[in-house]
Amino acid sequence: MLLRRCGTDALLVEVDSLTEVAAVRAALQDVDGIEELVPAARTVLVKGALNDVRNALGNIDLTKAPTTHPREITLPVIYDGPDLDLVAEAAGITQDEVVKLHTEATYEVAFCGFAPGFAYLTGLPEHLQQPRLDSPRTKVPQGSVGIAGEFTAAYPRATPGGWRLIGRTEVTLFDPQAETPALLQPGDQVRFVVA
Repeated sequence: MLLRRCGTDALLVEVDSLTEVAAVRAALQDVDGIEELVPAARTVLVKGALNDVRNALGNIDLTKAPTTHPREITLPVIYDGPDLDLVAEAAGITQDEVVKLHTEATYEVAFCGFAPGFAYLTGLPEHLQQPRLDSPRTKVPQGSVGIAGEFTAAYPRATPGGWRLIGRTEVTLFDPQAETPALLQPGDQVRFVVA
């Protein structure tokens, strides 16, 4: 673990894996005085309470991801995405088997990024892990559910994107007027179900 000072009141914690990011996030989420905690793929940015942060980081086991989750969220999905057949063919299975694998897994929000409310979910079955499209779309419709590499996600708004789209949800994933604009937060557990 490497700590880098960011300005006068923040630290960037650099680690080697998503498991370590989750361990750092879990260890720091209840530390008094932290104003902001922003996990990413291999880092966690922490603003505020720097001495308490350093103390908390000295006592964690980076090999153990947290076993408790703040919330469990279910997202209904209509599995009719334009790349469903491509995903099935690449995996060597049927479309129904893609849906079964995707809905049987339990996912965790590892971090948010790319666009407001866009949550990167870990836990995608290995059989479904596939690369992004060779040529990204200029506009992915809001609510599209896709896979890319080890992640699955739902697009909170229409944006460009290169993920393989397998379905869509009608759940509002980002509402700038809400007290917490992004529905999905790091650490949340997510399940997809057939709508």
